[in-house]
Amino acid sequence: MHQYYLQLVQDRIDVFKDMILALTEDSKNDAKGSAGDKHETALSMMHIEQEKLNTKLREVMAQKVVLDKIDAANVSKNIIVGSLIRANGIYLYLSVALPKINVDEVSIIALSPQSPLGNKLMGNGVGFTFEINSTKYLIEEIL
Repeated sequence: MHQYYLQLVQDRIDVFKDMILALTEDSKNDAKGSAGDKHETALSMMHIEQEKLNTKLREVMAQKVVLDKIDAANVSKNIIVGSLIRANGIYLYLSVALPKINVDEVSIIALSPQSPLGNKLMGNGVGFTFEINSTKYLIEEIL
């Protein structure tokens, strides 16, 4: 599961880098054959798009840094970053906010420790109960 999320984040990094490179190449090619207001507008739009992609790339790279620090073999009695938790029959991976995945027909939701649910989970153990948005949770297992 940890490897899957690492690969997912690396794939996103690669996609954003490719998109940024393509925009850079497009702007170089456009600069050779254009002039005037339309050219300036097109370059400005490309620059804005490149900045957006750079921001997204930085966010995904920060996620990778967090994932790289997790020791997937470390199992703790209390929930820490990197814990896989079963609560209310739902599997939660406390790491960074990423899409839900299916591993061996089990759905796993990755969430950040800064999220409301992640914040409640941190430091607690099996049997801990809490409530968020009128939903009661019971930590059933830390894997």
